[in-house]
Amino acid sequence: MKVIEKIREATAANDNRVVFSFEFFPPKTEDGVDNLFERMERMVAHNPTFCDITWGAGGSTADLTLEIANRMQNMVCVETMMHLTCTNMPIEKIDHALVTIKSNGIQNVLALRGDPPHGQDKFVQVEGGFACALDLVKHIRSKYGDYFGITVAGYPEGHPDVIQDGGVAPPEAYENDLAYLKRKVDAGADLIVTQLFYDTDIFLKFVNDCRQIGITCPIVPGIMPINNFKGFLRMTGFCKTKIPPEIMAALEAIKDNEEAVRAYGIHLGTEMCKKIMASGIRTLHLYTLNMEKSALAILMNLGLIEESKISRPLPWRRPANVFRVKENVRPIFWANRPKSYISRTVGWDQYPHGRWGDSRNASYGALGDYQFLRPRSRDKKLHEEWAVPLKNVEDIYENFMKFCLGKLRTSPWTELDGLQPETKIISEQLGNINLKGFLTINSQPAVNGAKSDSPSVGWGGPGGYVYQKAYLEFFCSPEKLNALVDKCKIFPSLTYMAVNKEGIWKSNVSNTDVNAVTWGVFPANEIIQPTVVDPQSFMVWKDEAFEIWSRGWAKLYPEDDPSRKLIDEVQGKYYLVSLVDNDYVHGDLFAVFKDI
Repeated sequence: MKVIEKIREATAANDNRVVFSFEFFPPKTEDGVDNLFERMERMVAHNPTFCDITWGAGGSTADLTLEIANRMQNMVCVETMMHLTCTNMPIEKIDHALVTIKSNGIQNVLALRGDPPHGQDKFVQVEGGFACALDLVKHIRSKYGDYFGITVAGYPEGHPDVIQDGGVAPPEAYENDLAYLKRKVDAGADLIVTQLFYDTDIFLKFVNDCRQIGITCPIVPGIMPINNFKGFLRMTGFCKTKIPPEIMAALEAIKDNEEAVRAYGIHLGTEMCKKIMASGIRTLHLYTLNMEKSALAILMNLGLIEESKISRPLPWRRPANVFRVKENVRPIFWANRPKSYISRTVGWDQYPHGRWGDSRNASYGALGDYQFLRPRSRDKKLHEEWAVPLKNVEDIYENFMKFCLGKLRTSPWTELDGLQPETKIISEQLGNINLKGFLTINSQPAVNGAKSDSPSVGWGGPGGYVYQKAYLEFFCSPEKLNALVDKCKIFPSLTYMAVNKEGIWKSNVSNTDVNAVTWGVFPANEIIQPTVVDPQSFMVWKDEAFEIWSRGWAKLYPEDDPSRKLIDEVQGKYYLVSLVDNDYVHGDLFAVFKDI
C-alpha cells in the first residue's frame, strides 16, 4: 500500500491519531544485519505507518538495500519505503532497482539526488544519468505511472549546498529551494519528509512557507534523537544543521556522560514532537540510526505506544507485499515459524481469502536451507540451551518442558523469541504433558469472547470479540498415540490428525475437512476466521516439523555424539499430532492426558 494512502486514511478517521515511522540504514557486516532485523522486529510490533531503508552514496549499498527492503516488506511485514538516489547512477541501474522492488510488492520510494560518492566533494552527473531528484521523480512517474508512492526530501533550513558558513541559507537561495520542492511535488511526489532539525520554530516556518506557495501534500518532520555527543556533532556538521545555543549549552555540560546525553536526547525529542503535534501536524518520522531505545522512549513519552499494548491486526502479521493484501487466513501449523510459511508460499498466484477451502493453494514451495537458518545471535543461544547432553528420552522431555515453562528462550521449532503471551496462560499444563512425553511445539488456549484488545489473546480492530478452540500440536511415541486415540473415543469434541515421518496417517477426520480454530467478530464486518487446521497443509508441514529434529537440533552436536543418535531415533519413531477441542465453551483439552 502507498504510504500516502495510509496517512490519508489516518487523517480521514478524524480522531486526532498521530502516525509515526522509522528510518534504518544498511549495516556493514552480516552480524550487523542480523542485529538490525532483531531490533526492527521489536520496533515494528508497535505498528509504524512505514519504515524506510537508506541507499548508499553512488549506489554503494544497492544490493544490500534491495535485499533488506525485500525482507522488511515480506518477512518483517512492515510497509517499506526504499531510498533511491541518482548520484553516480545510470538509468539502467535505477530501473533495475525499481523493477526489483515492484516485483517484491513494494510501492514506496524516497527519490533523492543523494550525496557524492565516497572520496568526492561534489555531485557529478554521470553520462546518461539524472542531474537531480526532480529528474528521478519525473522518470518514475513517466515510466511506472501511478504504481509507486513517491516521497521527496524537504530542507527546513535550506539544502546544505546553499547553507553558508554562518549556518543560514541566503533568503533568495531558500526561496529557490522552496520553489524547487514545489516542482518535485508538481512532478508527481505525494509526500515530503524533512531533513533533521533541532529548532522546531524553523520547521514550523518551513511548513507555513510551503503552504504559502501552494504545496498541499503532507510534510512529515524528520526527528533524530541525540544518542551521543560526538555522533550528534558529526551528523549536524555534515548536514549543516542549526543547533540552538540552549541545546549546545545543555549538551556541553554532560557531553562525557553518554547516558545523560541519551536521556537529554529523549527529553528534547519528546518536547520537539509535542510542539509539532500542538501545531496540528499528526505525522512523525524518527531517524533511528539503527537504535531502538531512544526512538521508542520518545513515542512512549508522547503516549503513542505502550510496551504492554501491542496490537495485532490478525493473530499473525501479514506481509505488506501488495500481492498479499487479501490474505486473511492461514493454517495454524506455521504459527511459530511465520517467515518459513511466507517463504514457502511466496510463489502463490493467489492467497487464501475468507474461508480456506474456497481459495486454498496447496502448491507450497519445497523445503530449502532458509527454513533452518537462524540469525547468528539466536543460533548461539539455541546452542547454549539445546546442545546439552541427552542420556535418555526423559532428558528430551525435560528440555521441551523447560521451554514451555519459560525457562528457555529458544526452541528449534520456533522463529519467535520466548513464550508468546497466550502460551503463558496454559504453560503449567503444557509443562506437565511434556514431562509425560507429549512434546509440544504449538498450542493455543480456548477463548470464548475475549475483547479484541486483550493483551494476551486479542487481535483485530477495536470493539470486537475473539474466539478460539483449544489446540495442541506435539510429537509422541506410537504407544502414547495409541493411548491418546483410545481416550479420544470418550471425548467426542476432540478431533485429531497424526502422521509419522514416513507418512503413516491416523485421524478421526476426513482429509478434506478444514476446521476454523480462531475467529473474530467486529463491528460492521463479516466474521473473520484467520486460522484453520487443514489436513492437506498438515501433510506439507509435517516434513518441515520432522526435518527440524535433524537440521534444527541434532546438527548442534558433533556427528558421533550419542545425543545426536538419540534425537535421530526419536525423529524416526515418533508421530506428529494435531489435536483440537471443538468445545471452546466447556471443553478441557488437557483432561484427555490424565492417566496416560
